[in-house]
Amino acid sequence: MKGQTIGYIRVSSFEQNEARQLEKEALDRVFTDKASGKDTNRPQLKELIQFVREGDLVLVHSMDRLARNLDDLRKLVKSFVAKGVSVKFVKEGLLFSTEDDSPMSNLLLSVMGAFAEFERSLIKERQREGIELAKKKGVYKGRAKALSDEDIVLLNERVSAGVNKSTLAKEFGISRQTLYSYLRY
Repeated sequence: MKGQTIGYIRVSSFEQNEARQLEKEALDRVFTDKASGKDTNRPQLKELIQFVREGDLVLVHSMDRLARNLDDLRKLVKSFVAKGVSVKFVKEGLLFSTEDDSPMSNLLLSVMGAFAEFERSLIKERQREGIELAKKKGVYKGRAKALSDEDIVLLNERVSAGVNKSTLAKEFGISRQTLYSYLRY
């Protein structure tokens, strides 16, 4: 049974260009997330999982676009294949399907997924080292505060007065998460 060819594209931020990932592929539908791959809690990935049907083929540019850690990668591929959906990683040239459930494919998925996870860990380690070095040189100041000290005092006063936190977050132009971090001061 031949289904649709569906693309899944992920970039980590809105500034990144996702166009290059599957530009040469003929796709019936594309799901694009602009979010971190640290976990599988991504809106378009969830929609893709709900959308695909038996016989469909999901194309992904590379393994690290689908998942950043081996456990998530293996779970996602297994769940697609269990639904009768094939998954192809273009960059790695690997296809996973019910027809080709070979031990070699599973080994390659594990090994290449482990390398992707290892690479991500190295990147984060280098980033931490760079930040520490910049701090020692006095160059790194951290992220700029979203609110001034006066705004923080005002925010706390208004929360104490019972003003809705969502309303305050919009008014101050910050996320609710940022609002809650300022309430801990």
